[in-house]
Amino acid sequence: MLRTSLLYLSQRPGFGRFLARFQFTRRTVRRFVPGFDLDEAVSVLERLSGEGQLSAITYLGENVSTEADARAAAKVYADVVSRIAEKRLPCVPSLKVTHMGLDIAESLCLENCSAILEAARRDGIRVWFDMEGSAYTDRTLAIVRKLREKHENVAAVLQAYLYRTKDDLESLIPLGIGVRLCKGCYKEPSSIAFPKKADVDANYAKLAERMLREDALGRGLYPGLATHDPNLVAHAQAVARERGIDPEKWEFQMLYGIGGGLHAGIRAAGNRLRVLVPYGEDWYGFFMRRLAERPANVMFFLKHAIPGRA
Repeated sequence: MLRTSLLYLSQRPGFGRFLARFQFTRRTVRRFVPGFDLDEAVSVLERLSGEGQLSAITYLGENVSTEADARAAAKVYADVVSRIAEKRLPCVPSLKVTHMGLDIAESLCLENCSAILEAARRDGIRVWFDMEGSAYTDRTLAIVRKLREKHENVAAVLQAYLYRTKDDLESLIPLGIGVRLCKGCYKEPSSIAFPKKADVDANYAKLAERMLREDALGRGLYPGLATHDPNLVAHAQAVARERGIDPEKWEFQMLYGIGGGLHAGIRAAGNRLRVLVPYGEDWYGFFMRRLAERPANVMFFLKHAIPGRA
């Protein structure tokens, strides 16, 4: 019930504007969104790099409604790529196709995405294309496939809570691209998504096993296992060890501010770990979905909301 309520609120930007009036909100949001502009975000990326950490960066936003907004977002990502290259950061950008104008015109989205991919290619940077709600799954994968025809540095995201993801993964393996596997954080009906956490976890484990098979890796698949679940982390590590998978051929991915207790163990085991750093003023939907993922995140927010408890 709590998760459903939070996901409902994540689609109500008016509530976000109300929350933004309070100082504690912005202070607490920084647990998950450490920067509201690119300079702040880059300083976090530099700190992570200094700690020997891989990173990813996403400029928050989605479902833009004008061509000008889509082109402005694409320009921001071009600046992001430039800063990553200039500072030689072990970082990759991660973006949403609706932020690039998919709701306006597919041609506009492809034009914006192609420009970012080309700029990133010159510096050997992979670009990840995030997955959104199920209404965009087919359209997002179609964009990824079209982009892959001309760009080798494109990477996609799949969601383990959707029944269809097994087939989607099989369709992407021949493309030889990066694939990030996450659980999924949007509200979906039981007709298309596993309603129970245990079933999502079981499907995630099976999909991770498939991604870590030599026939997939041999075709150029680069798995990014995005999870903060210690059991799934341990399972993936055990599978990789048993199969003798080179640690350089895959990685774990985690959101900034979540799963920090697992970082040292992952790195000590010789596995790659990438931390996703989101930034921007459009923090509300992202923040509410993070609260919905784990009750502990809600308690953290409430603790800082009560005077004298922070």
